[in-house]
Amino acid sequence: MADGRWNVSIDSGTCIGSGVCAGTSPKYFKLEGGYGVPIVDEVDADDEVITAAESCPMEAILVREVGTEKVIAPLD
Repeated sequence: MADGRWNVSIDSGTCIGSGVCAGTSPKYFKLEGGYGVPIVDEVDADDEVITAAESCPMEAILVREVGTEKVIAPLD
């Protein structure tokens, strides 16, 4: 697992509400109004967040390193 803090966001215009994020990582994501939302915007680095972002069928989840804004996931 990486060290540090990450910002987690979901592009509401891209999200289709598949629920993969909440199913993969209920500690960090939930469905609200039929769409995925992060439970909090800033989290401790955790591979579970990367798994959810990489599993999103629309790549709507963006995970960035706090301070540098370096994209952690999804990676091309």
